[in-house]
Amino acid sequence: MPGITTISRALDHGCDVICEKPLTTTLDRLQLIDEAMKRSGKSLRVTFNYRYAPAYARFRELIRDGAVGRPLAVDFSWVLDTSHGADYFRRWHREKEISGGLLVHKATHHFDLVNWWIDSHPRQVFALGDLLFYGKANAEARGEHYPYARYTGEDAALADPFALRLDEKEAYAGLYLAAEGETGYIRDRNVFGEPITAEDTMTVTARYANGVLLSYCLVAYAPWEGLRIAVTGTKGRLEMDITETVTHLKPDSAASKGAFKRTAIRAFPMFGEAREVEAPVAEGGHGGADPLMLADLFSPDPPPDPLKRAATYIDGAASVLVGIAANMSIESGNLVEVGELFDLAR
Repeated sequence: MPGITTISRALDHGCDVICEKPLTTTLDRLQLIDEAMKRSGKSLRVTFNYRYAPAYARFRELIRDGAVGRPLAVDFSWVLDTSHGADYFRRWHREKEISGGLLVHKATHHFDLVNWWIDSHPRQVFALGDLLFYGKANAEARGEHYPYARYTGEDAALADPFALRLDEKEAYAGLYLAAEGETGYIRDRNVFGEPITAEDTMTVTARYANGVLLSYCLVAYAPWEGLRIAVTGTKGRLEMDITETVTHLKPDSAASKGAFKRTAIRAFPMFGEAREVEAPVAEGGHGGADPLMLADLFSPDPPPDPLKRAATYIDGAASVLVGIAANMSIESGNLVEVGELFDLAR
């Protein structure tokens, strides 16, 4: 329906709303949600589960408590592996006009973490991005040829390490394959086929309202999955490395990610000895985040939230605006002023 979104419709019907990330994928829809928030007076919460991962929460505590002094620069690299990363190119995410591309659909997680860690909102964004690994042209340039449109039922795909066969996993067969006639949703498209309009390699530079400069990189075809983050400030530097456990394509798992495989946090005082910081370890999806977030969302008596993990719709807007502005920058080649798109100063 023109001029309305599911969220704005719920708000207009007098409902408080809980929304998955991303809050939305386009600037037009963001404006519609903002207008509905203003006229409805209801609440809207975005479920950024990574805020609840104990390791990420510890990183937030350290910055809040002055481990780096005033943050000045953030260097953030996220890599998606050839299982999870490729999966964005097997399904509808690969069509940027539908998903907003990985800078909106996936990186909204990462931009929210930065916004939350440094307690600020983006002001200026510049980005570069391209499709460098997936897609027919890239495969053929490497001398590789994958003639099939999808994997299921294709004998030629049996030796393809990127193949996902929906008839080999009962949950996928029931959820996707059996429903194709009604949904039209092809879940196992060839990652080296066409069309693919989303980038798989992206870099973003951003300036924040508090002066912090961000350097961000995302690739979707790495041998491992996780992040490397460093925050440098007036009194030192914090570094964190996370290697994630990707489980969503395993036959015995319904979760997309489990407990972190490896976590390391290091503190470097400006004029002191470097030290390892104990990194909390927890079981459960997304590094132990999911059980904590669900308890916070649905418990009749949720625990205190001194780290402000409960994300508002402005938090949701701030995260997608980095990606939306980055997409605009990739298209135009220009620096984008976030304040000209949306007012985050509420």
